[in-house]
Amino acid sequence: MKKQKKSAFQFIKTSPKSQRSIKLGKAPGTVTYIGQRKAEKSRVDLIAYDDSELIGREVEVSENMDIGDSPRETQWFTVIGLSDEVSMKQLASLSGLNPLVMEDIVNTESRPKVEEYEDHIFVVLKMLYLNGSDQIVKEHMALVLKQGRVFLYQEIEDDVFDGVRGRLEQHSGRIRNRGSDYLFFALIDAVIDHYFMVLEALETKLDRLERVIYTDPKPETVYEIQQLRNDILKIRKWMAPARELITRLIETESQLISRDTRVFLRDILDHTIEINETLHIQREMAFGLMELYMSHVSNKMNQVMKVLTIMATIFIPLTFIAGVYGMNFKNMPELEWHYGYYGILGVMFLVFILLVVYFKRKDWL
Repeated sequence: MKKQKKSAFQFIKTSPKSQRSIKLGKAPGTVTYIGQRKAEKSRVDLIAYDDSELIGREVEVSENMDIGDSPRETQWFTVIGLSDEVSMKQLASLSGLNPLVMEDIVNTESRPKVEEYEDHIFVVLKMLYLNGSDQIVKEHMALVLKQGRVFLYQEIEDDVFDGVRGRLEQHSGRIRNRGSDYLFFALIDAVIDHYFMVLEALETKLDRLERVIYTDPKPETVYEIQQLRNDILKIRKWMAPARELITRLIETESQLISRDTRVFLRDILDHTIEINETLHIQREMAFGLMELYMSHVSNKMNQVMKVLTIMATIFIPLTFIAGVYGMNFKNMPELEWHYGYYGILGVMFLVFILLVVYFKRKDWL
């Protein structure tokens, strides 16, 4: 059996199979990793800064360490690796997070959402970006905003926050002069902005498939279209809740997000609306490609049937004539004619020419 060609936009990390049975019987808030990453020890990186100084270092995950101990105004903790349940429990205890929050952090099947607590705000998002091979990478990530601190939880080291780190290195940047809520906004903004890059890649794929359908569609094209439709539907599933998520952050009464930062959050809200609208259009285009492919195949089949029908129509009278003179009757005077063979061939050729001329005039040929 011929192996189907994989789509160039197939996700590097597909959604994990349901592992919810692992949590059956466990109390709510139990830290249970649900995902496909192999168990690796978590790592914590710290960037602490104010308007005059910036430091960065790796933090050891230890029960005897106060993870929030830093003299700087704003602290950004990046936790890499969610499969280490022991470290996740320690981090939950050290950072004072609600157990339900940590449960959602290590559950890579959690849908994007926002939850508010007395001293922190919790956000779950799906981080999408393109790797060096222009393949879509999807990672589960979570953000926790506390007073003066931001906790970022992600599955692997690769992410979309190089731009944020670069801005932190600039003394004149806006991000250095604002608090942790602005850093919180900047990280969400980086995630949302990379959705546009993914959408551009999908748009390119749609255009390429459309050209292929018009020029030389193949059976593998159907698989690529179906894979593209699935990718768009997955992205819509992860992006659709983001609009409500940002709206809740804008309308929150929590003192952790200042009024100035909410103005910037409105810009993200506009981006989420635009992304959702674009995804809706691309979804319709993907469905249209499938219909276009089926229509093209049908038209091609109709052309083949048309040619076969015309050929059959031309040869039917010729076959009839040949059949008549193939009968074994003695009383057929023209059989004794010296030029009968050439006469019948002439009649058959004339019939052929007349039918071809008739079909030409009807634009059937």
